[in-house]
Amino acid sequence: MYLKELTISGFKSFAKKGELGFSAPITAIVGPNGSGKSNVAESFRFVLGEQSVKSMRGKRGEDLIWGGSADVARGNRASVTITLDNSNRVFPLDFTEIKIERVVHRDGQNEYILNGSAVRLKDIQELLASANIGSTGHHIISQGEADRILTANPKERREMIEDALGLKIYQYKRQEAERKLSKTVENVAQVESLRREAAPHLKYLEKQVQKIEKSLELQAQLKEVYAEYLRREDSYIAFHFDRLSVLRKPLIEALAVAEKELTSAKKTLQASESQADSAELISAEEAVSKAIGERQSAEREHSKCEGQIALLERRLADAERRSTSVEGKAVAYADISALIKDIEQQVSKALQKDEVAFLHRALSDIIHRLKLFIERSSAVKDTTTEFDKAELSRLKEEIVKLQKQVGEAQGKETAARGVYASLEQKRAQEATDGREAERAVFRLVGEQRELETKVERIDRELIVLERDRTEFKRELQEAVALLGRAAADYFSYVIKSEAGAEVTPEELVNEDRETQRARRHNLEKLKIRLEELGIGATEDVVKEFNEAKERDAFLAHEIADLEASIIKLRELIAELDGKLEEQFVVGIKKISFEFNRFFTLMFGGGEAELLTVVTKTRGADEELFEEGEEVEEKKEDGIELVAKLPNKRVKGLEMLSGGERALTSIALIFAMSQVNPPPFIILDETDAALDEANSRRYGDMIEELAKKSQLILITHNRETMSRAGILYGVTMGGDGISKLLSVKLDEAVAVAK
Repeated sequence: MYLKELTISGFKSFAKKGELGFSAPITAIVGPNGSGKSNVAESFRFVLGEQSVKSMRGKRGEDLIWGGSADVARGNRASVTITLDNSNRVFPLDFTEIKIERVVHRDGQNEYILNGSAVRLKDIQELLASANIGSTGHHIISQGEADRILTANPKERREMIEDALGLKIYQYKRQEAERKLSKTVENVAQVESLRREAAPHLKYLEKQVQKIEKSLELQAQLKEVYAEYLRREDSYIAFHFDRLSVLRKPLIEALAVAEKELTSAKKTLQASESQADSAELISAEEAVSKAIGERQSAEREHSKCEGQIALLERRLADAERRSTSVEGKAVAYADISALIKDIEQQVSKALQKDEVAFLHRALSDIIHRLKLFIERSSAVKDTTTEFDKAELSRLKEEIVKLQKQVGEAQGKETAARGVYASLEQKRAQEATDGREAERAVFRLVGEQRELETKVERIDRELIVLERDRTEFKRELQEAVALLGRAAADYFSYVIKSEAGAEVTPEELVNEDRETQRARRHNLEKLKIRLEELGIGATEDVVKEFNEAKERDAFLAHEIADLEASIIKLRELIAELDGKLEEQFVVGIKKISFEFNRFFTLMFGGGEAELLTVVTKTRGADEELFEEGEEVEEKKEDGIELVAKLPNKRVKGLEMLSGGERALTSIALIFAMSQVNPPPFIILDETDAALDEANSRRYGDMIEELAKKSQLILITHNRETMSRAGILYGVTMGGDGISKLLSVKLDEAVAVAK
């Protein structure tokens, strides 16, 4: 069994949840007219993905939802769930049971759920197509639609038979391939359009590139000449500026020394021309005497402080020695009295208890208190010792200051004695210094003038170099404007001689300036030629051309890839068409054979077959073409039915009676189901037009059909009901809600017996 259960909730007249189980090969659904039993067949269409609301007897999506009654309010959603057995892996999913649910809301929105996960309608259709199931087709025949296969045109009849043969999966693949083909053709058109749009600009850029190729050669030459000129100029200016700066620095320093010596010589010469005053010598003698007195006073204070420090250090040493010995330490009487009183009280309490354990504990406490008393007594600090330590620290700080004062006093004394000695020597030299100062003045004036001349000559050269530097910067800016960032690479340019050897730095800086001026003159001529050409830096134009060319090549490659995809898709479509045609030809023969067999059983003789025909059409608007107008004709393959009744000469299906048409359509439907049987078939009152004899034949045929497919029959026919294993009754009360009743006929028969 493939079909296990159908759950309906809120769908049309099934306002409340209803469940139908399908555990028998044939299940019949019966009920009076208007009870809603045909809604069961439509619920199958709904859950299997039917998109035409009209085929489910509605106009809008909300018509499928319970519309309400006087007693029960209308619903906001309708859902149908179908449960399929997949233990034999009929469906390409790794689940033993598959649940498909479809929900429709009042706003028309649909949801598709597969085993609890939301999916697309396309996913549901592909899954069902793999098992030869669809929302419409040969396996769901509703009331009044059994005759549709007879009244359909050959093309529509062919589509029904293709569906019955299980070719839907190939048709889905073919539709997908055609969609991809259409999209690919559209992409080719878009890419070709882009390429056509870019072609004029590419052509313009190509002409520009051809025009600037000449300027590129000139730019390359200009770049070479510029690099050599800038490299030489930069090296020359840097070298000679550093050289002159090095020469100028010692001259400036020597000039400053000469000016200082000249000023000193002039002062000496002026001092020797006047008589020195003896008061300066007397003042120096008084300073020496004062310095000696200050030194002696400082030394006395220093000696006094040293004696105090020695006394305190001896006292502290004695106190330290006493503190390390426990002998001779004094303890206050009040402390001893308090200790004895505490011990007496503790002993008295222990004796009163008269217990050995308590006495032991009391003795331990007494020993502990005595140890603590001794430790506290030995830890008492001597306040005199603390005072002596503080005083010693203060005296040590003070003696450091006194030592500094002694040193300063000694220095003042030495300085005063030196001043006094120099004054005495000065008086002896004054007589000879005057003549030496006069000679020094004349010598230093000559040196000063010579140094000033040298510095002035260097400054003139530096001014020329600074002017060349300014011109170099201007030329570099112009080079950047003409050549772009490449102009800044001159410093890495290697200059070679005519012989091909690299020019040394010494040759660069010692070159005659006239040669460099000639080189600059040549540079100016090249710039003028480039300006006359009317093209500046061309790298951006060339870059844009290369990018446009690469894009055009990329688009051409894309077109080639897309065209290759088109070829592959067309080959795939042709391959699918071949498979469809091959399987259709084989399948139509089998259906024709089965159709003839069932037709013979139904009518007790006669003959029936299916024929493939080719029709030519002008399209749907044939009446719009005028007579004689040339139009393109299309060839379409279709299927025609040929039925010959026993003992009757009937030409064409139109001449069959209602019962004969019903039997013929049933025979064809059963034949289609036998060739490629679907998991289940739903027949909605297809036996309504049959008499009693034909009903028995119909019952025999459905029993044979049930060997390959599950059957769900909606019927009023008693004969058909008798062939069912499970019978569901559909009733409707005054509230307008369809309700289900079920009977398992095998169990009912057993109970009846």
